[in-house]
This record gives sequence, C-alpha cells and structure tokens, in this order.
Amino acid sequence: MQTLFQSLLTISIASTALLVGCSDNTNSNNFTPPVDDGGDIVAETVQVDLRLMETTDIHANVMDYNYYGDAADPKVGLVRTATLIHNARAELANPQNSALVDNGDLIQGSPMGDWRQSEGVAAGEVHPVYKAMNELQYDVANYGNHEFNYGLEFLAESVNDANFPYISANIFIDDGDSDDSNDQLYFEPYRLIEKTLLDRNGDARDITIGFIGFVPPQIMQWDKNNLEGKVKTRDIRAMAERFVPEMRAQGADIVVAIPHSGISTTAYSEDNREENSSWHLAEVEGIDAIMFGHSHLLFPSDNYADTAEVDIERGTIKGIPAVMPGYWGSHLGIIDLVLDYDTGADTWTIVESAVSTPAIFAEDAPAVEADMNLVTMLADDHQATIDYMNQPIGESTDDIFSFLALVKDDPSVQIVSDAQKAYVEELIEGDVNLQHLPVLSAAAPFKACTRDGICADETSFTVVPKGELKVKNAADLYLYPNTLMEVKVTGAELTQWLECSASQFNQIDVNSSARQELVDFSGFPTYNFDVIDGVTYQIDVTEPARYDRDCVQISEGQRIVNLEYENAAVADDDEFLVATNNYRAGGGKFAGTGGEHIVIESPDENRTVLSNYIKANSPVTPTADGNWSFAPIESATDLQIVFRVPNTDRADNFVASKAPEAVFLEVNENNEAVYELDFQ
Repeated sequence: MQTLFQSLLTISIASTALLVGCSDNTNSNNFTPPVDDGGDIVAETVQVDLRLMETTDIHANVMDYNYYGDAADPKVGLVRTATLIHNARAELANPQNSALVDNGDLIQGSPMGDWRQSEGVAAGEVHPVYKAMNELQYDVANYGNHEFNYGLEFLAESVNDANFPYISANIFIDDGDSDDSNDQLYFEPYRLIEKTLLDRNGDARDITIGFIGFVPPQIMQWDKNNLEGKVKTRDIRAMAERFVPEMRAQGADIVVAIPHSGISTTAYSEDNREENSSWHLAEVEGIDAIMFGHSHLLFPSDNYADTAEVDIERGTIKGIPAVMPGYWGSHLGIIDLVLDYDTGADTWTIVESAVSTPAIFAEDAPAVEADMNLVTMLADDHQATIDYMNQPIGESTDDIFSFLALVKDDPSVQIVSDAQKAYVEELIEGDVNLQHLPVLSAAAPFKACTRDGICADETSFTVVPKGELKVKNAADLYLYPNTLMEVKVTGAELTQWLECSASQFNQIDVNSSARQELVDFSGFPTYNFDVIDGVTYQIDVTEPARYDRDCVQISEGQRIVNLEYENAAVADDDEFLVATNNYRAGGGKFAGTGGEHIVIESPDENRTVLSNYIKANSPVTPTADGNWSFAPIESATDLQIVFRVPNTDRADNFVASKAPEAVFLEVNENNEAVYELDFQ
C-alpha cells in the first residue's frame, strides 16, 4: 500500500513542479492568494492529495474471533481493519487529507449481530459496531440490503448512535399511491461534507466532497415482511442521474458514489432495477469515484480480469477509479486521488488516481495486529456473544460437516431440509387447499469454500462435530436470519428451479484428459445451489449451464435428468409445495418463486425452525438421503474431474468415510487437498 501511494505521490509532485513555484507559506492555515497590481487574484494551480478509505460487508464481524469454533481468527474483524485504517492515515503527509466510509451490510451476519438483535437495542445502548466505528471517526455510511433483516425499528434504534451520517438515494416512503412524482425519500440521499485539506505547499484548501449511497432495489423482495407498505425502491443508476447534478449544483467539488451493489455488464434498463449496478454508475456524468460492495469480492482483482471496460491494473471502471474491499473486515479499500485546485476559478480536477486493498491477513500470516483499544472497549459485548452462542439446544450422533456439500448429498444441508419439511407438513394439516400437495424442501450450502473458491480453511465450511449442539451450531448450519416461506410450483417450474441450481458446476469436456474443476465458484455463489429434498434427480455436467447466477437463460442446456417423485417421473403439470426462505421465495429469479407463488409466509426464522427441530428430535442423526447425484458420463477419454477440501485430518477423515469413491491426488500450493471423482 505505501509503495503504491508513494509512487503516485512522486508522479504528482513532478507535475506540480511544472505548475506552481515554491511557497513561503508552508504549514500556513490562512493562505492569502497572490494578486496583481490591480488587486485581481492571480490564477494559480496547486496540487492536493486526498485518500478515500472504505470498509464494506463487515456483517457485524467486529472482533477477530470465530464464535462457531470458539477461537481467535486473525482473518476477520473490524478490530484488525482498524489497524489498517490507522496505518493508512499515518502514511499521509497530512492525515487530515482523508475520508473514511462504510458501504453497508454492517449490523447483521455474525453471532455478535444475532446476539445484539436477540437482546434488542434499548434507548441509550450503543450497538457494538457503532462503538468501534465512532472511535474510528467514520465520515459517512451507506445502507446495505442486510441492514433491513431485523426491521426498520431495530435499524433506526441501532443507527441513531452512529456519530456520522447515513445515506441512501433510492429508498422512498410508500405513500400508497401509484404516483412516483410525489414520493418522498425515506433517508437522506446524499451528504456534502466540507473538509479542509492541506496542499503540497502546506496551505489550507477547503473542499466539499459529496457522498451518495444506494441499496439493491431487491430489498423489497428479500425483506418483504419488514418493508412492504412502508418503503419502496427505485433503480440505482436512475437515482444517480437525478441526484448527482443536484449535488454539483449545491457545491460538491467531487462526488463519490458508495453503492452497496456489485458489477453486472447486462445492458442497462431502468425497468430492470439491476441489483449490481456499479458498472453502470461509472457512466453517470459527475461521479468521480466509486466505492462499492455487496459481492464479497476484491476489486481490482483477477475476478474482474475479463469484465468489459474494467482496468484491474489501474483500478478503474470505464476510467473511473473504483474499489471493493472484500468482506468481514478482510481488507481496507483505498482510492488515492491527486487533485488540481485552480485558485482563481475555485475548481477541482482529478489528475491522478491509484487503488489498493491492503489485507489484514496475507501470505498465510496476520498482516496486522488488532487495535487493542477497540478490543478492550468491546470486551463485554464479546463475552455476551460467547455466552449466547454456547446455550445448548440438543445432541447429534454424527458429525455435520459441509466439506462434500457441492459434491454429493450432504448432512449439513439435509438437516435443514428435514426441519423445514417437518415444519410445513405440520403447518398445513387441516388446510383443505394445501394438505393434499407433496411437500418438498429447498436448502443450500451457505458455507462451502470462500466466494472466490479457496477451500483451504475449515472456517469456510460448516463444521459441527457430533455431541452436544448449541446455538452456535444452529447458526453455523443456517447463517442468515431469513424467515421460512412456502411456494407452490408446477413440475415444469421445479425442473427449471433445479436447472438454475445446477449452474453451480463447470461444463465437463468429455474429450479432454486435462484436469477439470467440477465447481464454478467465480460464476455462481454456493448459496444459490439449492438442493430440493423430497424428489430424486441427477445432474448431467456434460451439458452447458442453462442459466447464469441470476437464472437468466444463457443456453439450451438440460442438466437435470431423471427427476422423480416417489419413483414416478415428475410431469410438467404436477404441483408441489416447496419450503424455502423469504430471500428465495420473494426473489422471483428462480422459476416458481415470486409473490404470486407464495402460499405461506411464516413468522419464524429458518434458523429457529432448525433449532426447534433439533430440540424436538434430539438426539438427531443427520444422514443425507442421497436424493441427488451426478449422472454417469460415457467417454472414451480418461477424465480427471476434481474438487478441493482443506488439507486437515478432519476433512480427510470425513471424505474417506462419506465419499470413499473419491481418490486423493495431492496437496496444492494453497494447502488444499485435491480429490478426483470418477464419473465414468
């Protein structure tokens, strides 16, 4: 990080020498501009350095601790990102020449977030995330989609303790009419922040930085129960085009967008209300930098090497500097800007930029230590979270690990499906409209390698050893505070739902003897790999994926074969109930989902349903029923199809016992154990 910034500084200092002379006003905060004989200001251009810093997708991971395994974890935690923030400020010749923002998904997503929600936040109490962030002196923050998981009242009571403003420009009050022209914003759309920066000569220069934030419009589906009738959302780019000129007119010298939104290069249409709009924001006139999130990835990185109009060397999208710093506090996003300030015209121009993402953990070792001031400050919240997570709920007679969740039917997904299915079957008893329909259950592996496909660390998997089960184990099996919903689908829709799920896998070339990776991590998130229990089926990975990660059709491939219910082929007009969660049921992307398909909206969280199932059936014996498998492959070529798990005794023993057909090949450079599966 320092080398990159110093390199940028060298370039800009050289250019400054051509534009300005020496100044005797070094370290003066009362700069007097030069004037000519007539008293008119002489135009002068000076250069000013500005460092923009971003955190995103913290998901209440404030501490560097794995509450599921009761152990310290130096790979996560805002207490460690805090050290990167301190270092980034200290590197500057003038530490005041910086701004710090958070992009969202802050209060939900870790055991500490769950504990705080379960206890509630009373007036006068400060949520632990804001204890830390107030100390770190954030300038502004944006709402992410997971901010709404606990409802608007909990959100308001949490955020009101932040010593910095919150913004979102595409959430409006639902006034009950169909006239968009009179809609009022629910939150402040943007904030203009005045800062006094020191130029290269040490003279004070006042600048107004405009920050504008956005949330995925899909919160209205994902958190329908919390938001319907209260708010509504608009398209991200359309709202940027509306508000950025207004920001400029009100005095913003530069504009920084902080959308909680990833990158999609689909053709723009306002009607589509694209979830991942950061690529489109780069086209909006007046936006000078983009600090984004939501995708839990790094930008710039090789993940975006093939993305149109993206320069991963310069860290730009369509020429606009941009950054996304991972998740759970793993990285700090930095955009360094060199600004030309024209003293006569009082205008600012960006002349150079550089982007970096320093990490808290690098080269298999911690890169920084935790901020001990924050650790001490949060000690009580930390202990309360540990106590909350260690409450007993039952017992398991076998290990529940997700090491094989993307390779074969798996106990970590099975127990969730079993709980959901039992809940719905009891719920529809006596319902003349529903009780005659077969009940299926959809569940996905939330933890199966990292989002960028690194499978070296057991913490990237669900790891619930046999024996006593606690709250932390249920939370490990089901990460999110989703509520259970039931949708009614036809056989045809069920088939296409599974087709989208089957996009999790790479297409296997039957004529290639080269090693082929089975799982497509970069193109498809594992939380979209729904396993649907209650039917049996096979997945033919020699066929191309029919859908992309958003269930948009991209080929005529047909991967789902031999789909049966009770040993009979599923017909297109058969009808089923599928137990799932509010995120999936209301999303409308997978076939058979969307508001018109929802028949049950349970008030209970899926995780609560799972915990209650364990309590009622303890001791549980989680055993996968093998309802799905891969279709055999016929090929004259000796194929080598591989998957990866952590190189640990626990993972090795689990693969040996649950998938004896898998053949160990090697331990690779990432310390992953590589196994081959025989599909022939």
